Amino acid sequence: MKIALINENSQAAKNGIIEAALKKVVEPMGHTVFNYGMYTAEDSCQLTYVQIGILSAVLLNSKAVDYVITGCGTGEGAMLACNSFPGVICGHVEDALDAYTFAQINDGNAIAIPFAKGFGWGGDLNLEYIFEKLFCEESGQGYPRERAVPEQRNKKILDEVKKVSYRPLIQILNEIDSELVKGSFKGEKFQELFFANCQDKEIADTVKKFL
Repeated sequence: MKIALINENSQAAKNGIIEAALKKVVEPMGHTVFNYGMYTAEDSCQLTYVQIGILSAVLLNSKAVDYVITGCGTGEGAMLACNSFPGVICGHVEDALDAYTFAQINDGNAIAIPFAKGFGWGGDLNLEYIFEKLFCEESGQGYPRERAVPEQRNKKILDEVKKVSYRPLIQILNEIDSELVKGSFKGEKFQELFFANCQDKEIADTVKKFL
């Protein structure tokens, strides 16, 4: 699995801590982490949580990555921004139980963590516990297991509703403020990571147009 890490500007200083915790947990599982920044609070590319939503949607819909780990101070803004786009199901995750139940019941492809809320001693351990429970089993199996059938049915219903209620991503990108979209792709390593992994030529061409 290809996993993207994305930080917005208010929590960019924690990028190294989050990346270390994520890699410690998922690399032994055979997954690969792609760090899209922000890398420090002083980065020239200053991502807002709205731009996190744009970037996450482009990465997931193009299959440049399979999963997105993101967040902001409370996690709420990043979650709302991500869920504003087609092809993204983002959960708000504060602890390991949230991570496990979101993965097993909702079978999403992104999580938003509150990186400022209660992030003191043990903050790095909490991140490790979150990532362990998020990826410890194949997602979408249901929890508790006796609820698996109705939960899987509800997930399929949600997927069908989202197909109707969301417009195509490229159409959305072309109608959003162009500077907002362009700023989402200005990260230091964006072009290097994205174009090496993007599997959708139409999305790649659209991103090149903004660049």
